[in-house]
Amino acid sequence: MSTSFQSIQDFADGQLLLINKPLEWTSFDVVGKLRNAFKPLKLKVGHAGTLDPLATGLLIICTGKMTKQIDTFQAEEKEYTGTMVLGATTPTYDLESEPEAKFDTNHLTDEQIKAACAQFTGDIQQYPPAHSAIKIDGERLYEKARRGEDVELRLRNVTISEFEITRIALPEVDFRVVCSKGTYIRSLVNDFGKALNNGAYMSALRRTRSGNYRIEDAHEILELVSAIRDLKTAEASG
Repeated sequence: MSTSFQSIQDFADGQLLLINKPLEWTSFDVVGKLRNAFKPLKLKVGHAGTLDPLATGLLIICTGKMTKQIDTFQAEEKEYTGTMVLGATTPTYDLESEPEAKFDTNHLTDEQIKAACAQFTGDIQQYPPAHSAIKIDGERLYEKARRGEDVELRLRNVTISEFEITRIALPEVDFRVVCSKGTYIRSLVNDFGKALNNGAYMSALRRTRSGNYRIEDAHEILELVSAIRDLKTAEASG
């Protein structure tokens, strides 16, 4: 595993770390794991662009003085690959909740599915999922949704540069998306199902790129934590 740091002080001076976020970890779980690895040094650690627990892939982590640039990294274009399931919807638009409404998919053709991408390419508007981390009146939307409260969702302007279907094996459909900051892929999938007069929910999502940074260059979090601890031990004994 190649690294650009030679001492723990390098992290305080500022590092940009590319992490391959594991399935079912929250973005904050990754941040917390790294903060613990640096103890007793109290070091600023933050992430640029949240990934849902059921999403995997590239998570940009900034340490020390580099945390001042988080907003810059967060604003960059993102690329994702994923899988949607046609023929049903879920309240969370993904696998965090059970499928509810069911639809027949036998009449859908490959041509119809691929053609539906066109209306979601360019500058579009979308509603965020009710089960999302957006704050309204100081509280996250998913907290209100879990209590069964009705929440007024506001349309967001986003840009989708590329949206292509890469595999069709109904009810599963694989896709690739290149999009702007703030795009909810879960909402895109849900809206895609509606465009087909059907239903759809996301079953897998992986962030493969953020700006010029790619998943191929990312560290596994546990390997990175081990490297940091080895470095601390070496410095303590040296």
